[in-house]
Amino acid sequence: MSLELIIPPAEEPVSLDEAKAHLRVTHGEEDGLIAVYLMAARRAIETRAGLAVLAQTWRLALDRPPGAPFALPRGPVSAVAAVEIAMRDGSASPVSPDLYDVETGLGARLAPRGPWPHTDRLIGGVRIEFAAGWPDADAVPEEIKHAIRLLAAHFYEHREAVATERVAALPQAVEALVAPYRGARL
Repeated sequence: MSLELIIPPAEEPVSLDEAKAHLRVTHGEEDGLIAVYLMAARRAIETRAGLAVLAQTWRLALDRPPGAPFALPRGPVSAVAAVEIAMRDGSASPVSPDLYDVETGLGARLAPRGPWPHTDRLIGGVRIEFAAGWPDADAVPEEIKHAIRLLAAHFYEHREAVATERVAALPQAVEALVAPYRGARL
């Protein structure tokens, strides 16, 4: 199984101005650095929680057609755009939507309704493209935005992985804020 980001989000859920207000930074000398920390915080939360915070498109590759319902690895899922069977010669054929059911939202799942066409590939013979994430920054839950602000602030304050005086751990509040949005995994 592999997961590939096809279309990244067009914006960040927390603006630079919001982050600077949270950090109490009034100058512009570190705007680029703070923007990097915002992106890194969003990505870290997405990866850790199996989320797509803002609208983005993913491609999941499976080695063989599923035999049972399975969870899509990022949520909330808004739609499955395509399911196709890939062949060794590079060709691909779509799987009819009549052959699977999709449950969208957090903890999204796809379930086969019957046998799918055969693939002659041993690796990555099934490709599922899906859209996930909240539609825009205004729709992202405030708890997720606050977790991003906290984690970006942590990155800003602790620029090295380990300091000689102390070891900086990730804020526990980030996990607590994100926990209700983790998709249920089967």
